[in-house]
Amino acid sequence: MYRIVGADGKQYGPISVDVLRQWIAQGRANSQTRVLLEGTTDWKLLTEYPEFAAELAARSAAAAPPPAQAPSSTPGIADALATEILARDYDLQIGHCISRGWNLVMKHFWLTVGASFLIHLIVTVVGGVPLIGWALNAVFVGGLDWMFLKLIRGEKAELGDAFASFNLAFLPLALFGLVSTLLILCGTILCILPGIYLAVCWMLFGPLVILDKRLEFWDAMELSRKAVSRHWWKVFGLALVCGLLLICGALACVVGVFIAIPIVRAALVYAYEDIFAPRSIIPPAQPAASS
Repeated sequence: MYRIVGADGKQYGPISVDVLRQWIAQGRANSQTRVLLEGTTDWKLLTEYPEFAAELAARSAAAAPPPAQAPSSTPGIADALATEILARDYDLQIGHCISRGWNLVMKHFWLTVGASFLIHLIVTVVGGVPLIGWALNAVFVGGLDWMFLKLIRGEKAELGDAFASFNLAFLPLALFGLVSTLLILCGTILCILPGIYLAVCWMLFGPLVILDKRLEFWDAMELSRKAVSRHWWKVFGLALVCGLLLICGALACVVGVFIAIPIVRAALVYAYEDIFAPRSIIPPAQPAASS
């Protein structure tokens, strides 16, 4: 039997595994729904229960937009998404993001480590070239995050997904890389602090917003800025912790950085889900009695 937390923060259940599978199929629970298996004390995301992987994958496949879908340029869509995020708010738990990132990498070790090593090797080679490097950096990193997002959502992922950004949104990602880097550099030169503020708002989640929400580059930048600004210091704290993990990995005979990089990327994508993913729909059940 399971208990879940609805979008209103209340508990629902206990329910059987069959009922929970039905709620997944109906869209009443998703990969970010928090679930407690009776007899245990740890609340986990639904995607962390392997027995529901098939249902989550089927639901995601049914709800996902076609791969060839062009980024949306509908006026006001970024504002509407930002309004929804700010209205429901979000709770970013740095330690939880890191621990989930660790678990995901351990579960898909060779795929996550191999893809991260390959992408960051390419970024190291091309990233130092002004303009072209800035553009391609966003494309490659966006593709890597896209692969992690599929794993987090319980979907099947493979190495090729780390390069899917070239087909899904190459131009918006390239423009994002160019424009955001130039503006961050300008902010840093002028007063340093504006550059730091913009880097946190844009660079952590911007490419994934473009890919996941199918937005044009400026709409994605605005959505990311508004959402991150709500709890900027928490997101900044996450960025600092991720930076420390990378430093510790580099100090661990250098080899450790190859493990730290995918953990950091997974943690950031989990943070993206916590901030930008719509919350589960409240099931039509009575709240569980407080224990």
